Amino acid sequence: MERKVLGKGLEALIPTDDKPTERVQLLKVSQVHASRFQPRLNFVESKIQELAKSIKEKGVIQPIIVRALDNDNFELIAGERRLRALKYLGLAEVPAIVRRVPDADVLEMSLIENIQRQELNAIEEGKAYRRLMQEFGLNQESIAERVGKDKSSVSNTLRILNLPEKIQDYLSKEFITFGHAKALLSLGDAKRQISFCEKIIKRGLSVRQAEFLTNSKLRPKSRRVNLSANTDIKNLEEKLQHVLGTKVRIHHGKKRGRVEIEYYSFDDLERLLKILGVGQ
Repeated sequence: MERKVLGKGLEALIPTDDKPTERVQLLKVSQVHASRFQPRLNFVESKIQELAKSIKEKGVIQPIIVRALDNDNFELIAGERRLRALKYLGLAEVPAIVRRVPDADVLEMSLIENIQRQELNAIEEGKAYRRLMQEFGLNQESIAERVGKDKSSVSNTLRILNLPEKIQDYLSKEFITFGHAKALLSLGDAKRQISFCEKIIKRGLSVRQAEFLTNSKLRPKSRRVNLSANTDIKNLEEKLQHVLGTKVRIHHGKKRGRVEIEYYSFDDLERLLKILGVGQ
């Protein structure tokens, strides 16, 4: 059986065939106010301008969703980018569907709409999940079911909020990826996490490289007594790994030896060659 991936929030957001089509009405842009439940914290101005250009050429294809407040005012549920684009164009009216929606469903619907459009970064998503838990009493399993994600995905996103604020800011600004952030969680100590995060950014490490290096920091030292595991050789390996940002093995013999340096793509090879001073 195919797993249902859309939560009830999105079903409430998009009219289905088994319920009457709702009436679209024109509201004054000045009547519509941003929601305090909006999970998205950052809006890229260039993207708003791109949307404004599209609206100018084709109009608003999809109406915004609002709920009524007092004194002919409305609270936005879904469509903040569209509303911002209309304001950018200086237009006075916006097509809208008015719904009666309780607070919990407003956050859920806003969250689902942004997730389905892939517009939230991991920090925004995690904070929205946390609000659903703290303000509306949902557990991780309930959240996963409603937003159509695995419980492990929700759990991992919430864990990212345990990282220092500085790293969360790097993630929000896309200096690092969600995979990098997950790798940093294994270090535990905030000072080490920040220090290693800055190395990831400075050296342009891939997620795989970051995972390897964080795991190597946590692995117990080998107790082998042969020469390849000699303390001096192991120290040299670790220094090379930190400089190159990849796995390095030194094979030392009585008369000769060799150094193995791993790379994971042609771009990664070019990066290593530049570090070694033999790049083009």
